[in-house]
Amino acid sequence: MITRERKLPVSDLNLKKTAIRLLGQTLVSPEMQYIQRQLGATATQKQLDDNVVAVRKMPWAKLKFED
Repeated sequence: MITRERKLPVSDLNLKKTAIRLLGQTLVSPEMQYIQRQLGATATQKQLDDNVVAVRKMPWAKLKFED
């Protein structure tokens, strides 16, 4: 039997809930925007988890927008 992982919207609310569950605190706006740019509109829960943990370890210079 083939199972598919359910895709979730990469919304501010889902990122906030994931960050609180994994980090015990919310993400700041540049971190949330970075994850939304990286993942697009939808992602699996594992992708959300991995990106929330990874973005917190990244240097701030990598989170900036390219103008």
